[in-house]
Amino acid sequence: MTKTAQDVLNMLGPDKIKMVDLKFIDMPGIWQHLTLYYDQIDESSFVDGVPFDGSSIRGWKAINESDMMMVPDPDSAWVDPFMAEPTLSLICTIKEPRTGELYERCPRAIAYKAVDYLKSTGLGDTAYFGPEAEFFVFEDVRFDQTENSSYYYVDSVEGRWNSGKEEPGGNLGYKPRYKEGYFPVAPTDTLQDIRTEMLLTMADCGVPIEKHHHEVATGGQCELGFRFAELIQAADYLMTYKYCIKNVGRKYGKTVTFMPKPLFNDNGSGMHTHQSIWNDGQPLFAGDQYAGLSQMALYYIGGILKHAPALLAFTNPTTNSYKRLVPGFEAPVNLAYSQGNRSASVRIPLAGDSPKAKRLEFRCPDATSNPYLAFAAMLCAGIDGIKNQIDPGDPLDVDIYDLSPEELAKIPSTPGSLLDALKALEADHEFLTVGGVFTEDFITNWIEYKLDNDVNPMRLRPHPYEFALYYDV
Repeated sequence: MTKTAQDVLNMLGPDKIKMVDLKFIDMPGIWQHLTLYYDQIDESSFVDGVPFDGSSIRGWKAINESDMMMVPDPDSAWVDPFMAEPTLSLICTIKEPRTGELYERCPRAIAYKAVDYLKSTGLGDTAYFGPEAEFFVFEDVRFDQTENSSYYYVDSVEGRWNSGKEEPGGNLGYKPRYKEGYFPVAPTDTLQDIRTEMLLTMADCGVPIEKHHHEVATGGQCELGFRFAELIQAADYLMTYKYCIKNVGRKYGKTVTFMPKPLFNDNGSGMHTHQSIWNDGQPLFAGDQYAGLSQMALYYIGGILKHAPALLAFTNPTTNSYKRLVPGFEAPVNLAYSQGNRSASVRIPLAGDSPKAKRLEFRCPDATSNPYLAFAAMLCAGIDGIKNQIDPGDPLDVDIYDLSPEELAKIPSTPGSLLDALKALEADHEFLTVGGVFTEDFITNWIEYKLDNDVNPMRLRPHPYEFALYYDV
C-alpha cells in the first residue's frame, strides 16, 4: 500500500518515533545519510526537501554552489532495525534548490527520468527489474597500500584454503571445494542461520523476500532473493538488501563484500538482472517467437547486446568488475542470448508458460554498480532496440565455453577492462541521451570521475603479483 507524507508524519512524535534518518545515494552508489529529530520534518519536507551541503558528496557540487535539497519518498519508509533508538528510514531524491528541478546528477532522479521516458514512447508504462546480487561473507579482511607496500588478506572459516589449518576445538574439515559451493547443506554450509536473519530483516524493512542459498565459490559466497519490482522500487530494495546484509553480518562479527572478484581462481559475484516491460497491467515480453518471447522482447535484447560495451561502464563500473568477466568461471563474457543457457550474457529463463513470467536476464552486471544508473541505462538500451528494431541475431543454444576458438571468435565479447568500457560509453551514448534520461554533462562527468578515481590510480600502483613475475629480471 502506498504511503503518503501524512502517513509518515503520523508515525512520528514525542511518544512515537523521534528520529528520522534520511538516506540518499551518491554517484558511485553508496548510501549517505542525515538523521533529524522528528520535529524537523513536516509536510513541506516531502515537496521542497531538506537542505544539506552537496559539495562533500563525490562527483557532485563545487563548494560555491553546494546548497542542495533531499526530498524524502514517503513510500520508502521503514523502521531501521539496527538503531538502538527507534529510527524511521526514508530514501530521498535530490533536488536543485535554485530551479526546483530534480538534480541531473542524482542517480535516483535519473531513474525517474528513465521511467518517464518509457511512458513517453508509448511502448509501455512499467519496467520491472529483478536483480540477484551475490556476495561473500568473511571473518577477516585486511588491506593497505603505501608507497613501499601493498597487500590484501581475506579469510573465511569456509575457505577451502583452511582445510589444513589448526582451528580452535579442532578443524572439522567441512570446507566447500573450489567451484563446488552451490547448495551444500550444513555442516558444510555454516551460514544458514545468518542468511535467514538477513532475509527476515529485509522483510521487516519492506523488501518482498523469496529465498536464500549458498553460492558456487568457497569462502562464504551467498545470495538472497527478493521479488522483482518497478524500476525505482527495485533499486530501493537492492540498497536496503545491501544495508541489511552488511549490518546483520557485522552483528555476527563477520564482514560482507559485494566486490565481484575478491578471491583468485574461484567464481566471482555477479548481479544477474531480470527485466521486462508491461503496459496497463499486461506483460509485453510474452509471444510466439523464440523461447515464448514477443518480437518486442527480442528487439529489447538486440538493444542490450548492441550497447552492452557501453552499458558495462554503468553495470560493471569498477576495475575489479573485469577480473570476474573472464572465461571459465561461469562469467557471461560472450554477447549472445539463449534460453536457459547460463553461458550467454542474456538468458531467457525457463520459468513456465505464464506470460507474466516471460522476461530476460542480463547476466553481466555486478553489485558494485549504482542500481539506479544501471537499471536506467539497461532500460534505455532496450528501448533503443525496440524503437530501431535491432535484430539480436540467432540464439546460441550451445555451451559457449565448449566452442572452438574459430567459432568463439565470431561471437562479440564484453570489454576487457573498465577503461575499454568507458571508451565504449564515450563513443556510444546517444541511446542514453536521446530521451533526456542521461545528460551529456552526467556522462562526461562519469567518465572523468571513473578515470580519475578508478582507472588511473590502478595504473600508478605496482601490483604485488608483479614482484613474483618481474623482481628477478
